[in-house]
Amino acid sequence: MTQIRLGAVDFVCMISRYRRVPDRRDCPSMSRKKSVWPARIDVLQSLSGLLLVLFVWMHMFFESSILLGKDAMYRVTKMFEGEPLFGKPYPVLVSAVGVVVFLLVAAHAVLALRKFPSNSRQYRQFHHHRNAMHHPDTSLWLVQVVTGFCLFFLVSAHLYIVIAQPGNIGPYASSDRIWTGNFWILYALLLVAVHLHAGIGMYRLAMKWGPLSSDNTAIVRARLKIAMWCCVVFFLCLGTASLLTYMTIGYEHADRAGERYRPGVERQPGEGA
Repeated sequence: MTQIRLGAVDFVCMISRYRRVPDRRDCPSMSRKKSVWPARIDVLQSLSGLLLVLFVWMHMFFESSILLGKDAMYRVTKMFEGEPLFGKPYPVLVSAVGVVVFLLVAAHAVLALRKFPSNSRQYRQFHHHRNAMHHPDTSLWLVQVVTGFCLFFLVSAHLYIVIAQPGNIGPYASSDRIWTGNFWILYALLLVAVHLHAGIGMYRLAMKWGPLSSDNTAIVRARLKIAMWCCVVFFLCLGTASLLTYMTIGYEHADRAGERYRPGVERQPGEGA
C-alpha cells in the first residue's frame, strides 16, 4: 500500500477544497497573482509574425515585377528609392527599410525561441508525442521550427546585401548578383523556407486568434488548411517564375556583368539597354 506524505500547507489546501469558499490565507499559492507577461509576449510574437508575413507577400509582388519586363522592375526600384517623391533616387531609403525589417525579424526570433525545445530530452519527448498522437498540426509546428531556424541565417544574408549595397538593385544589378554571383542558391532556399514558414504561420494565427466555436472547428480547420496550401503554392510558383527570369537575364548579361540597366525612355533610338 502506497503512503503519501503531505506537508502542513498542502494538507490545509486539500481540505479547503471541500469548503464552500476556499480560504486564501491557508493556501499561499492561491493568493499569488499570475503574471500576464507570457500572454503579452504571445501577442507580440503573433503581431510581429503577422507584420513579417504581410511584408514578405508584398515584397514578392514587387519582386515579380520583372515578369512584366525590365522597365517595370526598374520603375518599382526607383519608387522604393524615393525618386517619384524627391526627384532623384536615395538608395539609403532601401537600407533603412532593411534595418527595420532585420530588427523585426530579430525580435520575432527572440520571442519564438522560448517555445523551442531547449535540449535533446525535450526533442525526444516532442517526437514521442508527435508519433503517438499523429496530429497534423503538431507536424506543421515542427516545420515552422525548422524553417524558422534556417530563415534567421538566410534572411540575415539577404538583408545584409540590401543594407550594405542598396544601389545594386535593378533589372541587371539583381540578375547579375543572382546568376554571376551565384546567389540563386541562397534565394532558392530562402524562397522555399520563407513561404512554408509564412503560410503555416498564417494558418496557426487564424486557428489561435480566429473567432472559432466548438461546433465548426473541424470545418474551419479544414478550410484554413486548404487556404494555407493555396497561398504556399501560389507564392512558390510566383517566386520560382521570378527567380528563373532573373537567372535568364543574368545569364544573357553575364559578359557585361556590372553594367546598369537604362530604361527605354533614356535610350537613344537603336541603342541597347
